Amino acid sequence: MTRRWLVFDYGEVICTRTTALPALADRMGVPLAEFEAAYWAGRDAYDRGASDLEFWRTVGDATGVDVSEPLSAELTELDIAGWAQVSPATLELLQSLAEAGTALALLSNAPVSFARFAERQPWTRHFRELLFSGDVGLAKPDAEIFELLVSRLDAEPGDCLFLDDRQVNVDGARAAGLRAQLWQGIPAELPA
Repeated sequence: MTRRWLVFDYGEVICTRTTALPALADRMGVPLAEFEAAYWAGRDAYDRGASDLEFWRTVGDATGVDVSEPLSAELTELDIAGWAQVSPATLELLQSLAEAGTALALLSNAPVSFARFAERQPWTRHFRELLFSGDVGLAKPDAEIFELLVSRLDAEPGDCLFLDDRQVNVDGARAAGLRAQLWQGIPAELPA
């Protein structure tokens, strides 16, 4: 029997958008707009496995701040806390799906430090597979991460419905053969 998988993204699907950027900018002593530009510019490499210190030094280089190891650790802690605010409605949905026997997987572009934090969170018990980009050096929307996911699930791409808040990732999943839908909040009914 073919198993169908429902694959969730994490950021802005299971969790709310990070609220930590103002605090991070303040801690680095730089204007928020300047910090945000540097933060997002360096994020792809971070999500693909760069260390916390490498990422924060990249942000620091772009904003003129010397980032020490202790400052990097502090920034990482603030950043993780910002991405840790889960949506209660989504958590209820995950619990309902898991209780109904739905095979759930998670595919998230996230750094290694966040992956280790996430694995310890109660909501992860609903998932049969957790795949974080930082652990494998691949990230959405690249085909390779979707191929790795499908391999880990021992599934065919068409057996997976992927939900993500970014159209580029939905498009990447579809290009890799998965069914995919843009996440716009909890729908009244999930497609079969």
